[in-house]
Amino acid sequence: MIICLLLSIAVIANAQSTTEKKQAWKPVAFAILRFNDEAPKSWNIYHGEKRGVLLVRLWKRYMLIDVKEQEVYDVDPEKVKAQGDNVEWSPADVPDQPVETSEWKIRDVGPVERVRFRFGKNGGLLDIQLPLLPNGKPAY
Repeated sequence: MIICLLLSIAVIANAQSTTEKKQAWKPVAFAILRFNDEAPKSWNIYHGEKRGVLLVRLWKRYMLIDVKEQEVYDVDPEKVKAQGDNVEWSPADVPDQPVETSEWKIRDVGPVERVRFRFGKNGGLLDIQLPLLPNGKPAY
């Protein structure tokens, strides 16, 4: 009986800790996304607490983009939950291996920071423009 009680307490504590690990990701206002030099019909860019780490929705695909490390990870769309304009997702769900990317270019082009990279060596080109404040810091 005591073992069952302890086991159920452990299960409840584990469920609460996984819920607490989820993080709210908010949309980046005034961001621009282009895929192969065209605007996709369905996309959004979200930011979390850490600067330079973005959660990008491109059609039904979610990707975690670490701009500083120049890495992209595919995110399981089943683990991303919409909460109004925001989404909820746990950074603990990041896959072990990043997606193969090449041709990274990160530039400050006036009022925006431009992040551009290619999937694989000959794959699609993703171009993200993130708004900057007048002092040059990200607006998100």
